[in-house]
Amino acid sequence: MPLRDFDTIQTMKYQLFGKFTAHDNKRDELVDILLQASELLKKNSDCIHYTISTSDNPNDVWVSEIWTNKAAHDESLNPEDIKALIKTAMPLIASMSDQTELSALGGKGI
Repeated sequence: MPLRDFDTIQTMKYQLFGKFTAHDNKRDELVDILLQASELLKKNSDCIHYTISTSDNPNDVWVSEIWTNKAAHDESLNPEDIKALIKTAMPLIASMSDQTELSALGGKGI
């Protein structure tokens, strides 16, 4: 049986991976807000994976997300508590780049 059969295609997950560049000396504040978002997402069963990472660059924050589907991700942005966090985070962000939409086909943890 091939590794990628019909069942695998049917269970593909929506994945986002991207980088936020915070304004100078604002990365820690941005990370705190994103970690608050991750706590709120624990109650969202459509959110499979949501991690926040930093690199050697003092302004960069990387976010990796896996959702049951794109519609679930889009809907996750609508609750008032999430909207409030987004509103608080926006002034801390200098730019967003390297955002990539992927189809997660499988692997440990999904």
